Amino acid sequence: MRQNIYKIVSIYSFFAFQGNFINELKDNLLIIEKDNDLSGLLVIAEEGINGTICAEENIIEKVLNLLRKFIGSNELNLKVSYSETKIFKKLKIKIKNEIVTMGVPGINPSEDSGTYIDSFSWNKLIKDRNTLVIDTRNHYEVSIGSFKDSINPKTKNFSEFPEWVDNNLEKHLGNENSKNIAMFCTGGIRCEKATSLLKNKGYKNIFHLKGGILKYLEEISKEENLFEGECFVFDKRVALDRELKKGSYSICHACGMPISIEDQKKEEYIEGIQCHFCINKFNDEDRKRFKERQKQINKLKEKIQKVYKN
Repeated sequence: MRQNIYKIVSIYSFFAFQGNFINELKDNLLIIEKDNDLSGLLVIAEEGINGTICAEENIIEKVLNLLRKFIGSNELNLKVSYSETKIFKKLKIKIKNEIVTMGVPGINPSEDSGTYIDSFSWNKLIKDRNTLVIDTRNHYEVSIGSFKDSINPKTKNFSEFPEWVDNNLEKHLGNENSKNIAMFCTGGIRCEKATSLLKNKGYKNIFHLKGGILKYLEEISKEENLFEGECFVFDKRVALDRELKKGSYSICHACGMPISIEDQKKEEYIEGIQCHFCINKFNDEDRKRFKERQKQINKLKEKIQKVYKN
């Protein structure tokens, strides 16, 4: 049986998106999905579009051409990788108030954000002693990989980041108002919105990594790569290594936390039922349900393996 190679494209773009065009785009995307093997997750709001799509190359191009008709001259900020298996079950399209939830009124990255730094200039900036480097991702993402010596705000979600800024940023800056502030995230969207927040608060010398970690890993050679560990992604691959291939992490299907090979060797770990992160979060009734679900997953895996053997 021939194995399809799926192209995976992460995208985001901040631009003013009118409500009637949002629904038109959604309808057109669903038409493409109906006739093609297109999967992914897209979030659309009046501030733009954000998400990841997965399909064979010709279908991806069809989707990108459609998106470009709606975003005009604005950049799509593409990050590309490949997989032999689908990383989403189907296409989900969500219409929300924000394409990445910060919850702060008046923040508009399409009109005012920090200075883009491309992958090739990033190393020089973060090596500068006058630069404060901040990882704007969630704590569990940071825990499996980041740039050395970058600050981890230890947030559970991005909407906690503004509070961290209010309570902590001045402590890190001290009296050095001339310091550069360089921020990064997975694909560039969170750090771009974070720069808009900081500029809104009056901070200067604000920079963000264009295309995020994914673009950096795509463009920078192994010898010059300063990213340590793996990069968490919000799909079935869980994390990508420095070559943008599926990494060593899997996901705990009970609590959704990324777990390493070492974590799976711990006595608390039972596949599909619990890990050391969530052993005290669920009761026996929950675990009974998780056990039954894992049984069904294992049966499905066996069926798929038989099909490929034949």
